[in-house]
Amino acid sequence: MKIAVLNYQMALLESDAAKRYSVDAEKKFGPQLTKLQGLESEAKRIQDRLGKDGDKMQQAERERLELEFKQKARDFQFLSKELNESKASADRDMLKQLKPKLDKAVEEVIKKGDFDLVLERGAVVDVKPQYDITRQVIERMNQLR
Repeated sequence: MKIAVLNYQMALLESDAAKRYSVDAEKKFGPQLTKLQGLESEAKRIQDRLGKDGDKMQQAERERLELEFKQKARDFQFLSKELNESKASADRDMLKQLKPKLDKAVEEVIKKGDFDLVLERGAVVDVKPQYDITRQVIERMNQLR
């Protein structure tokens, strides 16, 4: 019996197409992430100021800062949720496009190697490198158009 091991997730994520997607996603979602980081640092700055000087401030100033902090926190939550949903949707679309290619690459490598049994790498405690077909699958997937 001929047995092999495959790290399915690694095969997907290490493919050239997934790496291109990662770069594209960073460009696409980078501005939103930068905006979120800015909101977070502004909120932290306000919170620190309130914690340090809050008891010395006039009530009107303290209330203004508290209101500003709450608004920043709401904006952060809203934008964070929006970014997470957009990224998750883009990830699902990428997976929908890549999965057939990955499945085809896996099928071809299994057929070429004449394997009787292929196990997911996560289910295996230890394996010798010659029984791991992950690299072969990645290479085959990169060749598919």
